[in-house]
Amino acid sequence: MPPRVLISDSLSPAAAQIFRLRGLDVDFEPTLGKDKDKLAAVIGDYDGLAIRSATKVTADIFARAPRLKVVGRAGIGVDNVDVAAATARGVIVMNTPFGNSITTAEHAIALMFALAREIPAADASTQAGKWEKNRFMGVEITGKTLGVIGCGNVGANVAERALGLKMRVIAFDPYLTEERAEELGVEKIDLDELLARADFITLHTPLTTQTKNILSAENIAKTCKGVRIVNCARGGLVDEEALRKALDEGHVAGAAFDVFAQEPATENPLFGHPHVVCTPHLGASTSEAQEKVALQIAEQMADYLMRGAIANAVNFPSISAEEAPRLKPFVELAEKLGLFVGQVAVAGVDTLSIVYEGAVALQKTRPITAAAISGLLRPILEDVNPVSAPILAKERGLAIEEITREAQGDYESLVTLSAHTAQGEICVSGTVFHDGKPRIVGIGDIAVDAEFAPSMIYLTNEDRPGFIGRFAGVLGEAEVNIATFALGRDRPGGGAVALVAIDGELPPLALTALKSLPGVKQATTLKF
Repeated sequence: MPPRVLISDSLSPAAAQIFRLRGLDVDFEPTLGKDKDKLAAVIGDYDGLAIRSATKVTADIFARAPRLKVVGRAGIGVDNVDVAAATARGVIVMNTPFGNSITTAEHAIALMFALAREIPAADASTQAGKWEKNRFMGVEITGKTLGVIGCGNVGANVAERALGLKMRVIAFDPYLTEERAEELGVEKIDLDELLARADFITLHTPLTTQTKNILSAENIAKTCKGVRIVNCARGGLVDEEALRKALDEGHVAGAAFDVFAQEPATENPLFGHPHVVCTPHLGASTSEAQEKVALQIAEQMADYLMRGAIANAVNFPSISAEEAPRLKPFVELAEKLGLFVGQVAVAGVDTLSIVYEGAVALQKTRPITAAAISGLLRPILEDVNPVSAPILAKERGLAIEEITREAQGDYESLVTLSAHTAQGEICVSGTVFHDGKPRIVGIGDIAVDAEFAPSMIYLTNEDRPGFIGRFAGVLGEAEVNIATFALGRDRPGGGAVALVAIDGELPPLALTALKSLPGVKQATTLKF
């Protein structure tokens, strides 16, 4: 009996045809996903589920789907899929991370033009018979400076088009290297300089804890008077209340938004302002883009269900079923080592070297490397996964080096990540013991033995008497419980490191207190 697929959203009918041509049974029910009860009632009969954004694939849906093997999202965002629940039940979640890039970039440029020439307001006025020619005095795009916040795939496409319009393009992206910036023809600068120089600002970054309200009231105040702001990326990147105030005061000349903090956006602080242009999340809404992502997800799902091939999975690297048991613990290790580096680095990484020693060097290292890159990028690119990570790294000019060699130390297998940043080198080593648990066994030249924990503190300090007592005192004062405490030093009285697993979160004031302790060089909270 062939695998059975349900299409529960309004994908192109061509997707259903691909499934049939590949030998699968398919049911095309483009409105079913809007009714969660009806979906829950039938999902148990299917091996695959193809969706867009209307279908919400919750933990309850997964619990009712014993046959389900794969969920395919035609598009990049998987916010409507409980990926953790899918992973727990062994369901692959696939997306099409780059199918909408051109369409979204074009929409950003279109909104910039509409904003510069007040096209929506002028259209409404003219069609009302007013002929207010002198009222709508626009500005030229040519010669203006465009500030691009986030210069990944979409941001790079916007930059390319803006340069064709004879704009000057400046970009802020911690993972954009100077070499990649030069290749794109943009000037890489820090955020404060971008805010001060840009005539137009366009956002193209995912919504993460680091990027939420990246255009806060404080940062909006740093922009030059008369700036125009475009957001086709994610709602929540801009403080909408603060932006409305800046618009009312005349500091910001205009804004064009396709995405909002709350969607569907039936009410919003920006609505009704004469210098605001709004569209209902249309960035990916072109017939070409929708056709492209529908065909792509159908091909990916068919390949997996018929041949076991995995492509663009957000919760599993692209490896075969035979390789998975051997590689899985090292994939987990590499991802956590990368996540360590990504959280510890105070400057963007431009080169990442990964050294495989011993038995692990004889395995297929590509998915392990992909997992390491994914972990490295995750603190700033929350949606990154082991499949998309190498592409995202390449777009940002991040150089990746792999080295394999025979075991040279005490471990049967050893994985070492060395990251070069503007602030220096970060080096961390790890292994997998026979219990299958990954752990850190070295930071720089300092030996340390620490298991990963959900919440940790990383410290570098001078090796001085009394430090541990002062450290523990800060945590005790904050009522934070220590679960495990791993220490290492290069020599007596020299440099020392500590990896401390704690229960729960470390309050911000406690972190500030740790940083102020005598001898502390760096104090960072880590999440794994």
